[in-house]
Amino acid sequence: MKVLGTDIGFGYTKATDGKQFQVFKSVVGEANEAQFSETLLPSSVTYPRHIGIGKDAYFVGELAEQQSRGRGFTLDQAQFLTQFAKTLALTAMTPFVDSGEPVRVVTGLPISFFRKQKDALTTLLQQRHTVIVPKAGGGEREEKIINIERVRVIPQPFGAMFNLMLNDVGKPTNQRFVNEKIGLIDIGFRTADYTVSDKTRYSERGSQSSDSGIAVAYAAIANVLQEKSGVNVELYRLYDGVSRGTIKIKGKRYDLTGIVQQAFQQLATRIAQEVNRLWADDWDIDAIVISGGGGTALAPFLTPLLEGEVLPMPTDQDARLNNVTGYWKYGMHLWGA
Repeated sequence: MKVLGTDIGFGYTKATDGKQFQVFKSVVGEANEAQFSETLLPSSVTYPRHIGIGKDAYFVGELAEQQSRGRGFTLDQAQFLTQFAKTLALTAMTPFVDSGEPVRVVTGLPISFFRKQKDALTTLLQQRHTVIVPKAGGGEREEKIINIERVRVIPQPFGAMFNLMLNDVGKPTNQRFVNEKIGLIDIGFRTADYTVSDKTRYSERGSQSSDSGIAVAYAAIANVLQEKSGVNVELYRLYDGVSRGTIKIKGKRYDLTGIVQQAFQQLATRIAQEVNRLWADDWDIDAIVISGGGGTALAPFLTPLLEGEVLPMPTDQDARLNNVTGYWKYGMHLWGA
């Protein structure tokens, strides 16, 4: 029996078995038969990101961005669940399991979608899936059975808390997160989620999702670039440029430093206002944790605006993996030997 953590995000999809992990953009594209069989494609990434499900073949992540004529990317939750989540999740998990091996999965949903969609996501994943994937080291393909026998869906921000609280066998090691009242701010691509863990108990009053994900800042950056260059840059194609501070469009390089700082400052102010208002009655919060890929980018702007002690983010970890690692640790807590 294998335990996996899987985080199917609007910006990135991630999976881990505790030993290996992978992260790729949440983009799905069509793959024609010739491309799917091309021998040089499997070596382009660490894990193969082209997959066959039923009669359809897909390129996923950066491979879809580079190779597919028709690409799918959405910030609509219902469309994301029905059209993209299964393909993204299976692509992420497939390299880590043997064909037919029983698999148990922990994943998460933003708070605003949790109650409405957790059963649908469970049903979508908890079954035997037949997929077609490339064989290791070559262009030949093979059938693989992904046998997901159990799925546990939790509110997304709790992944970050479980990552801080539990060790690799699922046992609590950091008593602060067991005994204290902790505010969690998880900034993803589409949403920002806020929740309170009071001695590990979920606080309904202190929890909500908002549309203040990092995509808000990316959209503002894209708008400025369109005014300057005349090109409407897709949000998922801004990731590298924002990280580097520059982007080249039609041979001309644009400095993004000032644009990014302004967009991030505005978004951080918006999030701080939402959090401080939401937690006005939770004045006894002991500490605040900022998490998520967007949290890393916004932490320097957001921390001074929050009311309370903000724990520093670990600098030796990829913040995009905080939730998925926590999902896996929680899975070990539930099902580990």
